[in-house]
Amino acid sequence: MPLLEPRDGVPTVVASAAALDATVAAFAAGHGPVAVDAERASGYRYGQSAYLVQVRRAGAGTALVDPVTLPDLSALSEALSGVEWVLHAASQDLPCLAEVGLVPDRVFDTELAARLLGYERVGLAAVVARVLGLGLAKEHSAVDWSTRPLPKDWLRYAALDVEVLVEVRDALASELDAAGKTQWAAQEFEAERTAPPPVPRPEAWRRVSGLHDVSGRRSLAVVRELWTVRDAQGRARDLAPGRVLPDRAIIAAALTLPRTAEDLRALPVFSGRRTSRRLDLWQGAIDRALALPDDQLPTVHGPRSDGPPPVRSWRDRDPDAAARIAAARAGLAGLSADRSVPVENLLAPDLVRRLCWSPPDPVTPATVADALTAGGARPWQVELTTGLLVAALGQSAG
Repeated sequence: MPLLEPRDGVPTVVASAAALDATVAAFAAGHGPVAVDAERASGYRYGQSAYLVQVRRAGAGTALVDPVTLPDLSALSEALSGVEWVLHAASQDLPCLAEVGLVPDRVFDTELAARLLGYERVGLAAVVARVLGLGLAKEHSAVDWSTRPLPKDWLRYAALDVEVLVEVRDALASELDAAGKTQWAAQEFEAERTAPPPVPRPEAWRRVSGLHDVSGRRSLAVVRELWTVRDAQGRARDLAPGRVLPDRAIIAAALTLPRTAEDLRALPVFSGRRTSRRLDLWQGAIDRALALPDDQLPTVHGPRSDGPPPVRSWRDRDPDAAARIAAARAGLAGLSADRSVPVENLLAPDLVRRLCWSPPDPVTPATVADALTAGGARPWQVELTTGLLVAALGQSAG
């Protein structure tokens, strides 16, 4: 059955101090968990800020709050102190919610719960359909939520995203309990809630789509310089970098190395009105890259990682390590199937690689458990995987 309308109708957007005060009072007087969601303008605006916050709680109804006109929502957060917040894919929304002062004390993540239960499809619409038998439309998930005023159809969509989230939470909680996974989920939710901000990626320009087609340090320098200028432009103009200059344009310039703005204009991807207006800016970036001395060019393979080398090279570099990781992966795959939990949720793949490349000495249940804990594994993961990892780390190529 399709879920087409919020049961209380589409709320008016909370966009004034007085309306926020009333919302805070209503939610403080509500009861039970609070469903929370945020809409961003990914692909349209620079960064991942929230442009609409949706909350729903029994006794309070649904509120749609505009964090652009109300950038400090800490009063609402305080009103919900001690209350469990129900989110879907919480790791995506918690950072932008924190930017506007919304920080939960407890979290229940319906997507993560579905993963721990072995659901093959964990998107919100799929989970709602499975546990409640309701159809949830997702046609506005990728729109520009920085648009003002927001169309009523978009607001209806936003309200429906939290309409049944608490009911989904209750159904999943029952399944977790029946599967003996309640404590697993609690540990995962708390780790997600308290996770530190991600460490900025070194040389982020290497994430440009199509970089694998670029060879030579000079061409890589062109990619780096164009990416840097594009990022600065995106930040200054509050535009997603891809809307300032698409990745394919950066790659085209790196492959052809144009020497003049007219050469650049001859590339089809630079001939459009939006891109051609800034030809001098882009050509200036290319010129700087072409003029760099050799010792300032980027390396072909990127910065050295503090982690192990790519697994594909282990057989030649350290056959024993290759045997260890093959055994670990086989053991984790079997455990994944047995417990109906995706392998990546059983244990972070990077932690497995690090442990297999450089095992503790000696390899014992205690030393392996300590290494897992130090690497961020939760107690339930340590308990489940220590034994099979001890066995895997004892493997050798001989």
